[in-house]
Amino acid sequence: MQIKPNQVNMSLPGADLVTAGVEALQAVVRGERRDFSTEALLVAVGASRLQAAGLDVPKPPSLPEQPELALYAALCATGEGDSHSRYNALIRRLVSFEHALERQRQLGTRGWAR
Repeated sequence: MQIKPNQVNMSLPGADLVTAGVEALQAVVRGERRDFSTEALLVAVGASRLQAAGLDVPKPPSLPEQPELALYAALCATGEGDSHSRYNALIRRLVSFEHALERQRQLGTRGWAR
């Protein structure tokens, strides 16, 4: 069963980033935006694991081949703080979400809804 972004339990750690990223990727697919937000690139980094856990992750044709590098470059471009630390913090939140989503699926927990 595929999980849509509006079905994600928002109490999962990092759910805010992941749902925002999926929605941003959907906007790119629909042609509503041409650039990739930080959240969209973060979801692209974890796309295969998120999809394996059941999350419906769109894949725009223009997605960078190496989203990890694109995410880091986007963080560097903002000029806000230490890009390396921010990158690692985002990856930790993504991994926390992935673990929580996988665990929720393993337990067969109902109520994906927010």
